[in-house]
Amino acid sequence: MPTTALPALDPQTLQVLAFDIFGTIVDWHGSIVREMQQRYPQVDGDAFALAWRAGYAPAMARVMSGAQPWTLIDDLHRQILDAILPDFGLAHLGDAERAQLNLVWHRLAAWPDVVAGLTRLKHKYILCTLSNGNLNLLTRLSKQAALPLDCILSAETFQAYKPDPRTYGGVARVFDVAPAQVLLVATHHDDLASARACGLRTAYIERPLELGAKHPKDVQPHPANDLHARDLLVLADLLGC
Repeated sequence: MPTTALPALDPQTLQVLAFDIFGTIVDWHGSIVREMQQRYPQVDGDAFALAWRAGYAPAMARVMSGAQPWTLIDDLHRQILDAILPDFGLAHLGDAERAQLNLVWHRLAAWPDVVAGLTRLKHKYILCTLSNGNLNLLTRLSKQAALPLDCILSAETFQAYKPDPRTYGGVARVFDVAPAQVLLVATHHDDLASARACGLRTAYIERPLELGAKHPKDVQPHPANDLHARDLLVLADLLGC
């Protein structure tokens, strides 16, 4: 773990860009709201999406603490879904309906800048995911959204959820590069801070509507990040792609 500040970023030293997915690459909130409007229009889709996502960190914490054995995100999402359905008048849903609704996480839409931005970045760098999503979820999500990625890396790959250092360091080991040759791209400052603690470089992407238009995020720059960009097209500009 580094104990001194890294020098100013030289884009030429980077080899791998690792992308957080939920919120950074795909619009989980908007996608779930649209799905609920289509399937269950009587339900407040905004509140439902937020409640489902709110269960994410506590569910992972149970796994990381050892209170629950290693569990894929697909299965954690289903556990959270089963827990919140009664709160939204959907306790009557059968197993088949619940299973299909749970797969909305495989169908999330990418933000409008993503495919074009990744395409430009791919000309110069290796692009991979670094997400707590499981491999099946990330592969199907990437395929349906036509994401031009080179590799899918997941918490499942390392049997550890972010912010475990095994995830960030694992990217460097997979591609046989130094941690400082990996740039984590994310819209969550805590994720980026954990990556920096493992020696990775960091780029923050503004996603002010990650939580929906009713709950805009503060996307002010954090001085510890190497780069700050409005979207992936601006990130490509900053990296000379």
